[in-house]
Amino acid sequence: MEKSVRIDKWLWAVRIFKTRGLACEACKAGKVKIEDNAVKPSRDVKIGEIITVQIGPLKKTIMVLAALENRVSAKLAVGFVQDMTPEEEYKKLELMRDSVFIRRDRGAGRPTKKERRDIQKNTTDF
Repeated sequence: MEKSVRIDKWLWAVRIFKTRGLACEACKAGKVKIEDNAVKPSRDVKIGEIITVQIGPLKKTIMVLAALENRVSAKLAVGFVQDMTPEEEYKKLELMRDSVFIRRDRGAGRPTKKERRDIQKNTTDF
């Protein structure tokens, strides 16, 4: 018989989410999908299924290689999941990080109140 485990527990165990509670909330919010269908946290995940997880601006696509109930180290977690996320998603994320960062001259000190407001105004345009 093929082993299965709850999807919220599996996402936490392979370190997609930092806590099981965050994985559960993501499932309830419809950010975790299997075959383009939103899933509940209690749904069992089986080997070979492809899961799509929306984490902020990143849409991560992963395939289940093994059922896992207990959290393992990051080095071992790589063996239980196959990352199928397109390279464009990672490039898009990197581009967003670069565009939000405001470069200041070294030694310029802390921004003034006006500069801080301008920075916040420019970064919330996304």
